Amino acid sequence: MKYLMLIYGNEEVWNSTDAEQFGKLVGEVDAFNAALRGSGELVESRGLEPRPRAVRVVGDAPVVTDGPYLEAKEHVGSYFVVDVDSEERALEIARSYPALRYGRGLGGGLEVWPLMAPGGDDR
Repeated sequence: MKYLMLIYGNEEVWNSTDAEQFGKLVGEVDAFNAALRGSGELVESRGLEPRPRAVRVVGDAPVVTDGPYLEAKEHVGSYFVVDVDSEERALEIARSYPALRYGRGLGGGLEVWPLMAPGGDDR
């Protein structure tokens, strides 16, 4: 089953982190991704550009605005998708995400979402 991992963080914290610590974090995440790629479990991993758009219906028409649509200090900064045998394995991977161990909010948080298979079957 495939799971989407949404990685949250705070851009102000990221921008205020010294280059050495941030570089160390990036290296650990790259090694994490390489290990999952080597095991065949990593489907995709990407960072997100910092200019999202939100589309909402206002009146009877869809309106595009600068997003994200929620007021929050943290936002989704990247994601990855894994294909694993169980939810337990997906959660094990999520708990081992390197950025979660960094202080000062640098690591943010991570959400785990099961993905539906084509045709709507979630298995």
